[in-house]
Amino acid sequence: MNIEQHTISKSDTVRHALERLNKLSGGPMTLFAIDAEGRVAGSLTDGDIRRALIAGRSMDDSLENVAHTQFRYLSAEIPDVAEIRTCRNLGLRLLPVVDNGMRLVDIIDLSERHTQLPMDAILMAGGKGERLRPLTLDTPKPLLEIEGKAIIDYNIESLSACGIKRITVATGYLAHMIEEHFAEKTNGPKVRCVREEKPLGTIGAVSLADIPENGLTLVMNSDLLTTISFEDMYLHHLSSGADITIAVIPYQVSVPYAILTIDTQNPDLHKVAGIEEKPSFSFYANAGIYIFSNDILRNVPPGRRVDATDLISEAIASGRRTTYFPIKGTWIDIGSPVDFRQAAELMKHHRSMSAEN
Repeated sequence: MNIEQHTISKSDTVRHALERLNKLSGGPMTLFAIDAEGRVAGSLTDGDIRRALIAGRSMDDSLENVAHTQFRYLSAEIPDVAEIRTCRNLGLRLLPVVDNGMRLVDIIDLSERHTQLPMDAILMAGGKGERLRPLTLDTPKPLLEIEGKAIIDYNIESLSACGIKRITVATGYLAHMIEEHFAEKTNGPKVRCVREEKPLGTIGAVSLADIPENGLTLVMNSDLLTTISFEDMYLHHLSSGADITIAVIPYQVSVPYAILTIDTQNPDLHKVAGIEEKPSFSFYANAGIYIFSNDILRNVPPGRRVDATDLISEAIASGRRTTYFPIKGTWIDIGSPVDFRQAAELMKHHRSMSAEN
């Protein structure tokens, strides 16, 4: 976002503002009026000017008397994600980001970056992908392409669209290929790679990342394709007061036999308390996407193998609040050739639907 393109001095005239807005035709036609110290005094659209002229203002009037002073804005220190959602639902496209002194520091284009989640992200990309061989013999699974794009890049783009700026990728198998992949990328967010020299389990590699002392970090497997709303998951995490939130998917198990319910009070009698024909059981399965309080991740011991299930179990045992977040939409764990083909067909369908629209 070119901030200067959308700012104007509050002492400028209505005429000058119209000239500036005319040059923005084809893009978001909004200006922010600022004072000599860079403080935002108001927002300005052609509608604001039209209403001012109807009210008797002239083309030579100062914008001080025309700009909309009850504008919506975002704090640079702790972005209010609920406020961003409200602005998006109101149809606002540009949202100014200001410091404590109301000085403009950024402008968010909500059509490109639809939210601003105040957390970092770590993508786990160290697995060998053995079930996908021979595809993964010479290529790490996160770099396998679906519809011309590496699997991991779908996730990087989703995180970037949520305003997550600090992304770490934890590598292992064929690490140099993933490192080269991100070294060559010139667009999108800056991605830092860390390499585990020995297998550290499903989450042990977070000990290699630079995790801030406070705040939250999203940790996810890099070989997923999902349409999860990271914004919804973040807001759920905050509203529930959680230390850990686990994204989950519904998982159903159907038993093809009649199942007995045994009387456990007198097991020696072999008494049957009931029988059910071919029952189905519904569960929530771990989707490999988590939000952690940073202090939990900072306590992961360096160099030691740690699985996410063990880390979460220990946190629960110590009294840390853990919640779950059901995913609405697509979730594919690309672990087998069947999954890979399904993901390819799904993305082909999404692409054709987008082209039609």
